Amino acid sequence: MAVERLGDAELDSLAREDRAEERDLSLPPHSIQAEEAVLGSVLKNPASIVRVSDFLRPEDFYQQRNRHVFRAMLALFTDGVPIDYHSTADRLQQQGVYEASGGLLYLSELNLATPSAAHIEHYGRIVERTSIMRQLIGKAQTIAEIAYRDNLDAETALEKAEQLILSVSERRVTRDFGRLDEVLSEYMEQVQALKEGEFSRYAIQTGYADLDKLLGGFQRTDLIILAARTSVGKTSLALNLAVNAAVKHNVTVAIFSLEMSAEQLASRLLSMESGGDSARIRSPPLSDQESRKLDAAVNHLAKATIWVDDTPAIPIMELRSKARRLAAEHGVDLIVVDYLQLVASDGSESRVQELGQVSRALKAVEQRTPHIPQLSDLRESGAIEQDADVVLFIYRDEKYNPDSDKKGIADVIVAKHRNGPTGKVQLLFLERTTKFLDLELYRS
Repeated sequence: MAVERLGDAELDSLAREDRAEERDLSLPPHSIQAEEAVLGSVLKNPASIVRVSDFLRPEDFYQQRNRHVFRAMLALFTDGVPIDYHSTADRLQQQGVYEASGGLLYLSELNLATPSAAHIEHYGRIVERTSIMRQLIGKAQTIAEIAYRDNLDAETALEKAEQLILSVSERRVTRDFGRLDEVLSEYMEQVQALKEGEFSRYAIQTGYADLDKLLGGFQRTDLIILAARTSVGKTSLALNLAVNAAVKHNVTVAIFSLEMSAEQLASRLLSMESGGDSARIRSPPLSDQESRKLDAAVNHLAKATIWVDDTPAIPIMELRSKARRLAAEHGVDLIVVDYLQLVASDGSESRVQELGQVSRALKAVEQRTPHIPQLSDLRESGAIEQDADVVLFIYRDEKYNPDSDKKGIADVIVAKHRNGPTGKVQLLFLERTTKFLDLELYRS
């Protein structure tokens, strides 16, 4: 089948393609002309592939032979091999799709049908758009099948539907170059806002003065890893941070509690805020003083905008979709996941291995002498340690030295701080109620 040569007028029309209502609805959205224009543009000017290679994939092409040709071109570009008729044809032969792609004859027709590579990015966006529409149609059909089968509860069906739609949108999340002067201007706006006391616009205060001074608060785009050996206070500190942010600084917090139920979490929070241990709270009758303290704690925590999900072993896709839904409906400033190793993998072997490495690395902290944790303890955790913007460790000397002169003192070690200094902050830890307090403030 010959490829029709398009003149400049036709190409300009294609670049301004009108999504006509007269389109044949018996076929999924596609534009063969746009696909051929992309391929022809690359053959006309091989360097132009850089303008589409960051967002266009072979599977975005509707026609199978166009997928083959673009896949071969991408492979050549990745390998640093010049793209022309013969190199593309040779790569198609290596991939075993030379005949299916139309061979040299089709490549020649593509080149002759495209007078200019000037509009390649726009052609590519048309191919991308129609691909997304086809993906949406496919996901919608799957969602319809889930609904027709009617064998799931409504919540599970909605979760699956949301995950299917999100899987289409994920690949479109990209960032492009920004001019340095624009980046500097935005940064200085942040600095000025901080000077004027608008701290919450760009950071979340932890409620601990020394920690906020060292970190500048938790930055809103940061991934923060809080690690320690068993029974040192990871969950307690995470909850203290969440409550401080929510109550003192009016921050909206989402807590994914994979280990404790919502009721256990509530008990822990009430113990922290009332000063009574959890066992006593669950063992009435309470004294008048204890009841007053408990009521005060309930009223105090009721001011906090904290959302709790206690799904055990929650799949990562479900966690992400729930977080996005909550953010869309109510806004979320801080997300706490307790704890990472309990998040169910997406089924990939590498994900399971990576979380296993994290678990083993944290256990190694318990077995190493001395017991003070270091960033090297997480070095074998793969991308998790690398992706973290801040890594915090908790060390309590009294856990290892019965005669320690640091009873009730917890060292919060900032082992990694991508955008600032590292260091150590000391907090007071009340083990009976699992409450962390500013040490200097408590002493004063």
